Amino acid sequence: MTIALLLTLAGLAVLDSTSFGTLGIPVYLMLSLDRSRNARLLIYLATVTVFYFLVGVALMLGLSTAMNAFGDVLDSTAAYVVQLALGVALFALSWRFDPKWRAKRGLPERTFEPRAGGPRTMVLVGLTAGVLEVATMVPYLAAIGMMTTSELAAAQWVPLLAAYVLIMILPTLALMSLRAVAGAWLEPKLERLRAWLAKHSSSMLSWGLAIVGFLLARDAAAYLFFSPSP
Repeated sequence: MTIALLLTLAGLAVLDSTSFGTLGIPVYLMLSLDRSRNARLLIYLATVTVFYFLVGVALMLGLSTAMNAFGDVLDSTAAYVVQLALGVALFALSWRFDPKWRAKRGLPERTFEPRAGGPRTMVLVGLTAGVLEVATMVPYLAAIGMMTTSELAAAQWVPLLAAYVLIMILPTLALMSLRAVAGAWLEPKLERLRAWLAKHSSSMLSWGLAIVGFLLARDAAAYLFFSPSP
């Protein structure tokens, strides 16, 4: 484990902390709840944190096992064809969420504005956000890939992964603390942030899908069409 790896992982975690699931949705919920019900927002954050930690553990174990057991299959032409098709499909799907594309066709803009509820609702919202967003969180997936290729022992990557997912929710925790001591000053700014997120949420999802699709397709195309023949 190197200092460069730690700094890179920290930077990726900071990027992930600005995602819709770790910052956007909490802002919506924060404005929907009065300060006496912050425990419900904490339930949401705990759900998201545990979800991403468990997904990370599964990916770390699964990627290592897959590379050991199916390395040759995953590095085959057929596997890269599937990857290319998946990348193209994700890139094409991204246009379905693009506001300009939808406006030209007279389709309503897709928006996602969660509403606060009881503890069970907060858990469901957290799980839903995690499931919908995890595949488009490029920094998170890149971090998992880096820890896997670094061949870290479980005693090293488990605490690294735990620290990573905690960093992801630090900005929201900071906003909650600031709201507790300066609510009157912060509320208008949170409302402006909520309005901006509502306006651009579909664009953010569209860009996320497009980036993931492009990276998958580019990697597969490089192998299929530009790699030297054996």
